[in-house]
Amino acid sequence: MPIILGIESTAHTFGVGVVKDGKILSNVKKSYTTESGGIIPMEAAKHHNEVKREVYSEALKDVGIKEDGIDAIAFSQGPGLAPCLLEGMKFAKELSNKLGKSIVPVNHCVAHLEIGKITKAKNPVMLYVSGANTQIIAYSSGKYRIFGETLDVGVGNFIDNFGRYAGIGFPAGPKIEELARNSNKYVELPYNVKGMDITLSGILTKLKNMIESKDYKIEDLAYSMQETVFAMLVETAERALAHTGKSELLLGGGVGCNKRLQEMCEIMCKERGAKFFCPPASLLVDNGAMIAYLGEIMFNAGIKEKDPDIMPRQRTDQVDVKWR
Repeated sequence: MPIILGIESTAHTFGVGVVKDGKILSNVKKSYTTESGGIIPMEAAKHHNEVKREVYSEALKDVGIKEDGIDAIAFSQGPGLAPCLLEGMKFAKELSNKLGKSIVPVNHCVAHLEIGKITKAKNPVMLYVSGANTQIIAYSSGKYRIFGETLDVGVGNFIDNFGRYAGIGFPAGPKIEELARNSNKYVELPYNVKGMDITLSGILTKLKNMIESKDYKIEDLAYSMQETVFAMLVETAERALAHTGKSELLLGGGVGCNKRLQEMCEIMCKERGAKFFCPPASLLVDNGAMIAYLGEIMFNAGIKEKDPDIMPRQRTDQVDVKWR
């Protein structure tokens, strides 16, 4: 069976994973962070350039193989931040030229979906929640179809913006989750669901005004934000389950690490007789293993390119799923 190396570099994380026969042999990453403010694309790209060889060497060391043991190199083609994507693509091409191995360009969002197979989910609706992406997705007729999505900002970026207003560094999600655990006082916030779509900018404006007023504890705002926004996500996911007739919900993306969101999804699924699936946190966040995992599937299906380019705005439903 082939050994596939996967390179992830869509945003703040540079990761390298190794997969063989659907099994993850290595998953190493280093992430760009800040003490305050959000992600600066050029600085994140600089970070990736500085750590790529260290991460690559560690991933190979974990598996105990040499470079010539790699059969193909997969990389995140998009969507993502162009400077960050370029670093991953350039490194993939460098390795391809050096080792004489094929390149497999992988859609980052679809990789989040496909890695869900390790949970044994068979035909789920996926609630995909990450920095720039918030989508309700299911497979149908050769593509992953988007049944609902954010109409403005992705939930991860929304949370990071909220954290920025509150003086929290990047990424803000884990710190806000911790703050929310210290409150059970709900402050009313806008609830914006439109069919299977959501909007978040109005909620963000409301939270910003509340922070600036200094009339509210940040713990109460963090708790209220989670309860409101996660309820919106779960409502749209349940509507998609009803619409498609499917009976499995898969959670994916970095925001899926939030325990409260997992709990709310599980409650909803239990109430409607559906099954809930969630990969471990190491495979929810951006990582090279999921790129290698899908890269292996695509490579075995004969999908590869000689000179691929990045696709920063590629949508999930633009990918032809030729391997199914």
